[in-house]
Amino acid sequence: MAMDAASVTFLREVLSTTWVEGTLRLGRALRSTRSPGGLLVVGTPGEDPWHLAAHLDDEARLSGLPQLKPTLVRWSPPPGAPPHLSVGLERIEAARRGETLFVVAEEQAPAPLLERVDDARRTGATILALDGGDRELQGLAHDALTVTPAAPLSFDAAQHLVSVAAGELPRRRRGLRERLARLADLVTGPRVPD
Repeated sequence: MAMDAASVTFLREVLSTTWVEGTLRLGRALRSTRSPGGLLVVGTPGEDPWHLAAHLDDEARLSGLPQLKPTLVRWSPPPGAPPHLSVGLERIEAARRGETLFVVAEEQAPAPLLERVDDARRTGATILALDGGDRELQGLAHDALTVTPAAPLSFDAAQHLVSVAAGELPRRRRGLRERLARLADLVTGPRVPD
């Protein structure tokens, strides 16, 4: 996603709200996964969260937190897809204690997904959600961040904030705002003095 200067300015203003706390909380929870590949990221049949998975993969590498390396779980992996894009829903059925199932669903989660989420929770997996107001999904999640159309940021922007927060190490002094400013500079170019 390319961000223009106005979007970056708006994003910086939003950072002073409770959204920062919510994204930091969810980011910290993502780090609780115990092993690389144990962070399962799944969306809905109409939307695979591949972009978020790619950002989490980057954060795993940049932060030195291998447990953030996600496994993208897809509803319908195409035949012949590379291994990292060919993991199907059966992987959720194999979820266990120490793993995290991160459901990213702007739209309502369908019943088959909710059933799998419930099963994963019963086997001890941690359930996290970034959702658009799905009360059933929120009821199954150990922690959730809801981004409704009335929220001050888009669902896509929330995904970016959560992925950056996941890579934020508690012992560092650099804050989320500084990392997002750095990300904004990378996307839009450095600030030029007036």
